[in-house]
Formats: sequence, C-alpha cells, structure tokens
Amino acid sequence: MSETPLYKLVEELPSSSLTTRCLGALDYLVPGEWQNVTNFEEMIKRVTGEDDQGVIQQVGERAMALYENEDNGYQRAVSIFKMVDSGATLAGVTSLAAKLAEDVSWLEFLGKVTPKPETSQGIDAALKFAAEVGTFLCTNGLPGDSVGDFVSALTTYEKEDLMRIAAWVSFDCVLPLGPEFLITVTNALETAMDKIEESSLYQRIAHVLPGGSTSEKRDFVKSTIDQSSGFITQFVDSKGVTQHGILESVKGYLEGAEGKLDYAAAILDVSTNTFEHTGIQTVARRVIKRAYGEL
Repeated sequence: MSETPLYKLVEELPSSSLTTRCLGALDYLVPGEWQNVTNFEEMIKRVTGEDDQGVIQQVGERAMALYENEDNGYQRAVSIFKMVDSGATLAGVTSLAAKLAEDVSWLEFLGKVTPKPETSQGIDAALKFAAEVGTFLCTNGLPGDSVGDFVSALTTYEKEDLMRIAAWVSFDCVLPLGPEFLITVTNALETAMDKIEESSLYQRIAHVLPGGSTSEKRDFVKSTIDQSSGFITQFVDSKGVTQHGILESVKGYLEGAEGKLDYAAAILDVSTNTFEHTGIQTVARRVIKRAYGEL
C-alpha cells in the first residue's frame, strides 16, 4: 500500500518552481497542452468535465482505490517517474565536474575517472526514455515486450505526456547533444556497455527494465529508441526544436549560461524534476479517467 495517497501526490506538486517555469518555457513547442494542475479536485473536473460535487466525490474515491491497488501498476509508474529524477543524474554531475576541472587545476583528475559527458548524456537520455516506456506499460497493464503498443500510443500523446516528451527532447537530447542526438544516443548504447553500468540513473532503474543481464536491458533500451526514432525525428522537425530556441526560452532561469549549451543542460539535469512532476499528473489523469469510466 502506498504511503502517499494519490490526491496528496498531486497536491504536493509545486505550483511554481524552476521545473514548472522551464516546462512553461516549452509551451511554444506544444502550445496549450500542459496546465500545471496541482489540485486533485480540479484534475477530476478537467478530466471528466463534471461539476456535480457528488459525482466528483465518487470519482475521487474510486480513483484513490484504484491507485492503492498495487496490481493496477499506478504506484509502480509513480515510483519509476520518481526514480528518474531522484538526485542528479551522472550526466549532469559529470558535466559540472568537467566545467570545474577546466578552471580548477586540482580537479583535473575528474576527467580521467568519469565518462565523457556526451557518452553519459546519451546513455541517460536513452534510459529516461526507456523509463517513459516502462510507466506506459505499467499504467496500461501491458507486458514488458509491448514496446510496439507504446510507439503507437506516442502519436496520441497529449497534455502532460506530450510536455514530458517535449522536455526530454529539449533538455536531455537537443540542448546537450545537438540535432544529431539520436546518432549519439545509439552509439553510446552500442559502444559503452561499461558506462551504462556506471550510470547512477541505470543503477536506480535497472530493476524495472526487462531482461536479466545488463546486455539484455541495454537491448531493451536500444529497442525503445530504435522503434520510436521515427516519431522523435518527426517531433523535432515539425516543432522546429533547436538548441538556440531552447536556450532562448529558458535563459532567464539560467543566469550565466548564455551560449554555454552543455552547461545549461547540466544545470537543468541536476536541478529540475520534469519526469516526476508531469509523471504524477499523468498517472492521476489516467486513474481518474478509468475511475470515471467505471462509475
């Protein structure tokens, strides 16, 4: 049983933070899709369109019961979203350490014991996307090999889901890795098996990835990227996602990072929790929608 009920998870989300401001800055990519709903009753009203207090109460009670039943996978999905953002990822820490090493001689050794920023960033980006797949499978009661169902669903993503994809593409891929990020991500997965195991993000989510060995889990992660590459490429092209555009949209929150793309990406990586924030909203929406349908 979850220690935190669903309504409380939603209402503990900040109405304003660096995370919400950076998400809001990406509205130009997905106009009007994301509203930062941090009130459970308001979420019910938005999902159902109901204003009858009795119906709202029924939906809320049913939604919380569905969430509390671990067999439904909703709690697991929230835990995965939280794991993605629990603490700084290896990519962010490595990038910041590298920046310090450029100016502080006694930190130069850091470059010798940590993965190259581009490699670790590519790995972490892929792992975050695999986590997105995992949460989709959990909340829809699908087995771990149902990646095709996820890929099909990507084209129908909206609201919190679409904003989370926009944030991933922008902050984890294009900003730090450039327009050819898919090549970097794929190469990192294919050539840096040891770096995958060193990733703190991998260490947190490995147990929820299908497969027994690191190689099998890596293959699953790579498969999710390969099968989704068409959607990802189309999203970037159709939305006109560029490093300059992203940095322009968030530069007001990243003082001193102008023109330093890798530095800006590192700050966002270690100081925002876009997956957890929008993920909780996603799970709440999916549970409420199911609860309303079951009345």
